[in-house]
Amino acid sequence: MIETSPRKKQERALLIGLEKEGVSKWDLRDSMEELRELASSAGAEVVDTVTQKLQKPTAPYYIGKGKAEWIKDSLQDRQITSVIFNDELSPAQGRNLENLLARKVLDRTQLILDIFAQRARSREGRLQIELAQLQYLLPRLTRMWHHLSRQTGGIGTRGPGETQLEVDRRRVQERIARLERELEAVRKTRAVQRQGRKRHQWPVAAVVGYTNAGKSTLLNLLTGADVVAADRLFATLDPTTRSFVLPNKQRVLLTDTVGFLRKLPHTLIESFKATLEEVREADLLIHIVDLSHPRVDEQMKAVDSVIKELDAFGKQTLIVFNKIDNLGDCQLAETYVKRFPGSVAISARTGEGVNKLVQALESALGSWRLRSHFRIPSSKSALLAEIHRVGHVLELKYEGDDALVVAHVPPDLAQKLDCYAAQIL
Repeated sequence: MIETSPRKKQERALLIGLEKEGVSKWDLRDSMEELRELASSAGAEVVDTVTQKLQKPTAPYYIGKGKAEWIKDSLQDRQITSVIFNDELSPAQGRNLENLLARKVLDRTQLILDIFAQRARSREGRLQIELAQLQYLLPRLTRMWHHLSRQTGGIGTRGPGETQLEVDRRRVQERIARLERELEAVRKTRAVQRQGRKRHQWPVAAVVGYTNAGKSTLLNLLTGADVVAADRLFATLDPTTRSFVLPNKQRVLLTDTVGFLRKLPHTLIESFKATLEEVREADLLIHIVDLSHPRVDEQMKAVDSVIKELDAFGKQTLIVFNKIDNLGDCQLAETYVKRFPGSVAISARTGEGVNKLVQALESALGSWRLRSHFRIPSSKSALLAEIHRVGHVLELKYEGDDALVVAHVPPDLAQKLDCYAAQIL
């Protein structure tokens, strides 16, 4: 008789959030709902949610001591195995809470890192997530050795714990250095690939948006790519680039990127720079927005915030309002399209409105067929930097104190640079 291994028991999680000064109860509610989605996406069953109103987190437990004691007493009856906090905990807070609650304590950053670890498929993706995890772990290594502090002191117990801690810290630092070298090689490879695309002078459009907004579904629809598209947070992590030919025969490269999120951990952005550079180097951003989401404006602001952090702000952007098939109010799509001129409303799942999207993409990329010539004075170095950031520089040479630039630039920038336009000799 063959014995089957017992099925892994699903974790039961308690979510904890803090209504801090300057944070409204509605913002906290939305943030906690997103935390619930993240926990479910990671495979946990959310048992309950607890919130507390405080001016700022407390140093020992993040929440108040009384609330922490109350949570401790309520854990046993509900068989809770994990306690997840909505913000990043300091090493000391995490250690104190684990000692008090005698349960696994996670924060929002750990939860997101765990989801990324589950979803990463390519070697590059696994390297990036391992680097982010180790960077998060390094200052928290002491917490991994808290069991030694429970031993009685005396001969034989002084030193070994600290020695092992230092060994582990050195190993983690060495592994981080190795991963950074490997990812630097990845970045160089990507840079070579981008140079190859520039030689063909094909514009690159990066598909960006909040996680689960429908980016992969749209890429699959337009290009026939076989990218995983599921109704869950961070369904895809590894970037995919596919070629798409517009009706005017212009070829454009569409790149799917990792979804953004409010409170996206900084260590994650740092680790995924090799991937997210595709956003900074793109000629056009296609911002996919889930119009059916109740907090659509907040999600758009969160995406804009990450774009700024990636130094990709100011790029020509086509806003695409997706999931109109989920709307009960048909007027909502029209309202948002009027509010954001040049935007389109579609359903990537049913194909509704996609013809309008293709026309808008063709119009947005029309300027990329034109080679503009500019003479930029040395005193206007910020303008030259902006051309590099939001345009596509084809040639650059210096004549005296001026920079002579041949580039494809979006219409807004072309208008701004009109007085620096140079005559072709």
